[in-house]
Amino acid sequence: MPGPTAIVRKPGDDLSACELSYQERDAVDPGQLAEQHAGYVAALRVAGLNVITLPALPEFPDSVYVEDTAIVLDEVAILTRPGAPSRVGEVEPMAKILEPLRTCLTMEAPSTLDGGDVCLHDGVLYVGQGGRTNHAGLKELAHLVLDHGYRVKAVELGGCLHLKSAMSSLPDGRILIHRDWLNLSRVEHSGIIEAHPSEPCGANVLAVGERVICSSAYPRTNERLADEGFRLLEVNLSEVHKMEAAVTCPSLILN
Repeated sequence: MPGPTAIVRKPGDDLSACELSYQERDAVDPGQLAEQHAGYVAALRVAGLNVITLPALPEFPDSVYVEDTAIVLDEVAILTRPGAPSRVGEVEPMAKILEPLRTCLTMEAPSTLDGGDVCLHDGVLYVGQGGRTNHAGLKELAHLVLDHGYRVKAVELGGCLHLKSAMSSLPDGRILIHRDWLNLSRVEHSGIIEAHPSEPCGANVLAVGERVICSSAYPRTNERLADEGFRLLEVNLSEVHKMEAAVTCPSLILN
């Protein structure tokens, strides 16, 4: 596989049964979502990534959000066990893609863990403890990555779906956060930038090399990042946000 790569999956047409936890259901336009997904893929390529595009899985409306199916590290890929029962079937199709690319280890019941709850920062895997990832999932992940030199730390959440809703790692070693949604005392960092108070969901961005892919829905947060010198790639993800998802959710990154 040549160079850093992103794996994405095309969205299906019937999105009415997507999982929601913290927001009201709002009709998603499949055509607009497909167009925005194409724009997202274009941004990944501009950031220097090769892109593997997988076909839609119509029976799984959330399957476009491939991040939750695996934790991909340099040495190994951990196939997760998503916390929403409707999403467990998304993992096996992703396993078939990852097995030629990484040694794959599979999480087992009673563990639950969504990839969106895991943020790798400075060699530490921070794991959100909210509604989708349980303590058994945290412990199993720690066991699976122990031989590869990673530490695992739990971070308590409140008011958001995943840890990456509240925290993102930035290219210069700092983190972007929404302070109200996580126990920041659990996170080791060299500095923070806070999402604008009016844009709590702006704390989710995707760092690719020296570029930062961010949502155009959060201009005040993006302005803070730009003022700090980050090279931004803004994408329109309005339909993605209706599905309680954000910038990191539609891709798995393999370095």
